[in-house]
Amino acid sequence: MPIDEKYIEELLRLKGKYLYHREGQELEFKEQYNFGGLGDYFRDFAAFSNNKGGYMIFGVQDSPRIPSGLNAASLDQFNKIDPEKITGFLLEIFSPDILWEQAVVEHDGKSFGVFKIHEAAVKPIIAKKDEGRDQIIKNGEIYYRYGGRTQKILYAELENIINKKVEQNNNQWLDLMSKIGHAGPQNAAILDTEKALIEKGDARILVLDEELAGKLKFIKEGQFKEKEGAATLKLIGDIVPIDKVEVIKRVKENLVKKYPLAAMEMVQEVKSQLPSATPNIIWQTIKENDIKNDLTYSAYNFRNKKQEDNFLKTGGLLTVTPSIYNHQAVDFIVNIIKANA
Repeated sequence: MPIDEKYIEELLRLKGKYLYHREGQELEFKEQYNFGGLGDYFRDFAAFSNNKGGYMIFGVQDSPRIPSGLNAASLDQFNKIDPEKITGFLLEIFSPDILWEQAVVEHDGKSFGVFKIHEAAVKPIIAKKDEGRDQIIKNGEIYYRYGGRTQKILYAELENIINKKVEQNNNQWLDLMSKIGHAGPQNAAILDTEKALIEKGDARILVLDEELAGKLKFIKEGQFKEKEGAATLKLIGDIVPIDKVEVIKRVKENLVKKYPLAAMEMVQEVKSQLPSATPNIIWQTIKENDIKNDLTYSAYNFRNKKQEDNFLKTGGLLTVTPSIYNHQAVDFIVNIIKANA
């Protein structure tokens, strides 16, 4: 999707003379754009991709944060960016690929260059070679966005990425086996897109990945018009619809076991590792990094099912709904506060 200019204007909103929004987990400001800084920018690209994605906005003065806009030279360089070349550079430096977009946004009579970096579908993004000024990108390193800072990933976040990757792979296998079980192994065939063939040719039911199925257009033999470039699968016979496999709602068992820390217990754990951290700094860090809505670190401890159902339906929360945390949250908060110190 294209960059939402209204959202960028919100990120550039002023509070008095200075910007209202600060740099954070999903936002980085730069004063001017120049080709010589590509290594630094690419490092940030990888860091955003390995976390939740984010925005880089060029044209914001540092210390204090004032939206000054791009000067003529920087605007000219930004407009000359060749997306194909940048994507090619990224593919040479990192694996897997990084998805990104660019735009020039006009705001308050000034021009701002914007990169939007998407969260990676497959993590982690890993550097394949040394690159940039003073080799700021190093072969084999993984970068991650902590608060308003990019750095090498720490153990807790890397472990979480690996665990999610294993869980995703397991869920894909379970989903596939569930579909085959529903159809019956004697009736199921599997489309192998790498070998370009269908295993078990006498099968009457074809099992497709949902993402692939959404991209294919089925054509009834003798009743179609060819369209060059369209992804199609020729169908001989009739489509026999079957009910979708029922989606099983995964309910977290023993919530307190997974998130053992109440809010004040979490604060004390943070202070035990970082005595200088005040409760205000801790709560601000939680808010800026949206930790309460990240199941990696926190969950809402609903008092009853009605509260939970209302949240799932509307996203609305009662002010009395408490959050509970795990020890990963403690480590994450400590790392961000240290990075911003």
